Order: sequence, then structure tokens, then C-alpha cells
Amino acid sequence: MPRPTQPKLSRDAIARAALALIDRDGSQGASIRRVADRLKVHPTSLYNHVPNLAALVEDVRALVSARIDSSYLREREWEEGLLLWARSYRDAFRRHPKTIPLLMSQSSSAPLLMSQYEDFAIAAERVGWSSDDILPLLTAFESFIIGSVLDMTGPSVMFDPSGQEQDVPRFAAAYATLSSHDPADPVATRAFELGLSLLIAGARPRPSA
Repeated sequence: MPRPTQPKLSRDAIARAALALIDRDGSQGASIRRVADRLKVHPTSLYNHVPNLAALVEDVRALVSARIDSSYLREREWEEGLLLWARSYRDAFRRHPKTIPLLMSQSSSAPLLMSQYEDFAIAAERVGWSSDDILPLLTAFESFIIGSVLDMTGPSVMFDPSGQEQDVPRFAAAYATLSSHDPADPVATRAFELGLSLLIAGARPRPSA
């Protein structure tokens, strides 16, 4: 029998199998045994490619984060770069929201992610932020972006004042306007764009007194 032209397993194939399981089952999908079962191999075979579960999680992180385009931060003006980067960030995780709890459970040193963060740091320093400000600034944006993704995983509207219109007339009126918007996404994307615009409006350091 001729030898196969490519190996049955690869690190990329293992990561993609894990991502598919996480997309379906959440964090429970990230186990060496379950990934091996999906690939129809013995679990020990995976260790020839991935040293441990933590490394597998990092590989999944790299797959998801590969859709984040940080080149905008290098190539565009600060505010426009932030806008386009943040949209690509949200879109990357919107495709795989069930990865978020898992990826938040361990720190990362993935080279791809570090390269993206380097782009953010360079762009932020270019407009006057200090090294001491970089991580809080980045975390503020990431918290908002990830929160927006999580918002999309729940009900399209988290509140309903029906039956209480006399008690909360102005909020009820605001709620009624949702009927003129996309029923599948009446709030989340608009909230993201509004919140992002507010963040970006304050994204330059204030001049010192």
C-alpha cells in the first residue's frame, strides 16, 4: 500500500478539530480524548504534535485570533485604525463565542497575539500614550469587544417592559422602537457601534495640565 501523501495528523488539524468541538459543546469540547475521538486516533497520537492541553488551547486561540486584523493600527490614523481593528476583533470572536470562557481561563503568549498587541502598543504610543497606559487601554477595548460578543449569544433583547408602560413610559417607548430594526439583531450591533464610537472619542491621552 503506498504511503499517504500527507500525515493523518498535524497540529493545525488537531486545533481545528478542537475548535469545532468547542463551537458545538463549549469548554467541555477541549479535551485531548474528545479531540482524538473526533479524529479517530488514540489520544497518545496527539501528544506527538501537541505537548499538552494548554498548548492545544493556545492553538485554538491562534485560529480564532488569526481573523483579527491589526494591520489597521499600523497603517491608518489612530481613530480609524481602532475602529477597523475592533470590528475585525468582534467579528473573529462572533464566529466562535463559545471559545471565550476557555480562552479567558489561561494567560497567553501566542506569537500571533503578541504581534497584534505590539501593533496596538506602537499605535497607542504614537499618539502619546505611555507604556504604563498601554495594558489598561488595551483591556478597556478588549473588555468592551468581548462583552459585545457575549451580548450577542443571549436573547436578542434582554428586557421587556410590556405590561408596565404606565410605570416606565419613556423606557417603554424606547423599547417599542425595536420593532423597526432587524429582529435577529435589534440592539447588539448598534450598541457595539455606539459604544465603540464613544470609546474612540476618548482614545487620545489628555494633555497634561
